[in-house]
Amino acid sequence: MARENTAPEDWLSALNTDEIAFVRRFLLASGSLKQLAEDYEVSYPTIRLRLDALIGKVKSLGDGKAPSALRLAVRRMVAEGEMEVDVARKLLKAHDEDMDRRD
Repeated sequence: MARENTAPEDWLSALNTDEIAFVRRFLLASGSLKQLAEDYEVSYPTIRLRLDALIGKVKSLGDGKAPSALRLAVRRMVAEGEMEVDVARKLLKAHDEDMDRRD
């Protein structure tokens, strides 16, 4: 089995308490996002965005790049119900396009 840049225990230690609890609940729900949405009493898209944020964080640990502060703030706002998912997607898309133009 090939090893990636980050040892298995490294990515896990980088997660905060809430993220670890989310992963645990995800596993106990057998990966059912519908079940997680019910457990957290939020919409399916909110859970999907939260999972995507967590996946992004874990991926970024392997390449040494952390998600931007804006991306993390938007994802947190959606997860906490402060921003609608469709607004978040539009905002992050505009941000990505702006960053691509700068490169």
